[in-house]
Amino acid sequence: MDQNKVPIRGDIHVIIVGDPGLGKSQLLKAAASVSPRGIYVCGNTTTNAGLTVAVVKDSMTNDYAFEAGAMVLADRGLCCIDEFDKMSAEYQSLLEAMEQQCVSVAKAGLVASLSARTSVLAAANPVGGHYDRGKTVNENLKMNAALLSRFDLVFILLDQPDLFLDKRVSDHIMALHTNDRSPCSSNKRLRTVPQFNGSMGIGIDEKKLASRLRLHPEKDRDFVPLPEPLLRKYISYARSYVTPRVSEPAAVVLRKYYLNLRAHSTCSDGTPITARQLESLVRLAEARARVDLREEVTEQDANDVVEIMNESLYDKYVDEHGCVDYARSGGMSQQKEAKRLMSALNKQSELQQKDQFSRAEIRSLADKISLQVPDLDDIMERLNSAGFIVHKGQNIYQILTSSCSRTQPTRSRW
Repeated sequence: MDQNKVPIRGDIHVIIVGDPGLGKSQLLKAAASVSPRGIYVCGNTTTNAGLTVAVVKDSMTNDYAFEAGAMVLADRGLCCIDEFDKMSAEYQSLLEAMEQQCVSVAKAGLVASLSARTSVLAAANPVGGHYDRGKTVNENLKMNAALLSRFDLVFILLDQPDLFLDKRVSDHIMALHTNDRSPCSSNKRLRTVPQFNGSMGIGIDEKKLASRLRLHPEKDRDFVPLPEPLLRKYISYARSYVTPRVSEPAAVVLRKYYLNLRAHSTCSDGTPITARQLESLVRLAEARARVDLREEVTEQDANDVVEIMNESLYDKYVDEHGCVDYARSGGMSQQKEAKRLMSALNKQSELQQKDQFSRAEIRSLADKISLQVPDLDDIMERLNSAGFIVHKGQNIYQILTSSCSRTQPTRSRW
């Protein structure tokens, strides 16, 4: 309660990015109904004032008054924003509300600051209708890095063909339309059973959080989920009366993981790993202890949070080849970086009136324009395969797209 201390955000923001038809809207509506104070809005029908605060004029007294928006109405609760990618004009209004947990208004002579201590659960569809692993999260959403960095967790849902999963989903849907409830109940149990690949000998580690959250097919056969009113009261009680503190072993785990992330974060163009990520780890660890109504964050809670953060970062950093690249948190993908390199090579070719460059000259040019790629040789090979450049041997490359080139490119599509 010290007035000299800087307030730190205590609510967790999560964004779900995925292909259409995976049930993101149903997930958001279920979360809003379970929350003690939940607001569900759709991004394509929401304005800036509808999200924050609107100033209206009273027809009787001609005085101006505030009307609270979704973020203010969801104070100490949950605000679910669907179609988050359709509201690009309202991004700027969420920056203050998501980080400072308040909405500052200066309209019609009224100046005020309203509380917006809410968690944001957003769902977005990628540009083009399908998530492209070859692009970064920023490029798939057309979202700036400032807003994306305010989300503690980023989860990516991909619609990939899976015979076993597709069969269970189809059985569940057909059971709903035929009023046959037996496949529905069996699917609910099967959905939580860990999958083992007997041919490869791969199983789920019993100490992992994902395995501990799954139900056993035999022991938990008669499992009944908590009723919605009871779950809502449980969440309200935990948020009101449980204030866990981080123990020293848990702090060591979180600090070590954060320092490891900082060591891998070498990209200046993407979303940086800052103290904001460390605060996210602390928030998640406190929430993990609050679920069990414990007053202390244990080392196991910290390990669970690290596992959740690893899953989120893997979705955020992995490329189309399944490799983890820490430079992909934001900024531009390798495809755009290759276009930047080709543009610089064309300009250099016009200045020097030549169309052939050595590998050392290309590396020097890449350093000059601060090219952010993990492997320049791989980019050169891809440009050679696409027909933009030709490897002449002896580390000499000819630029086919230059105006000084005497050879026309055979293929002009990247």
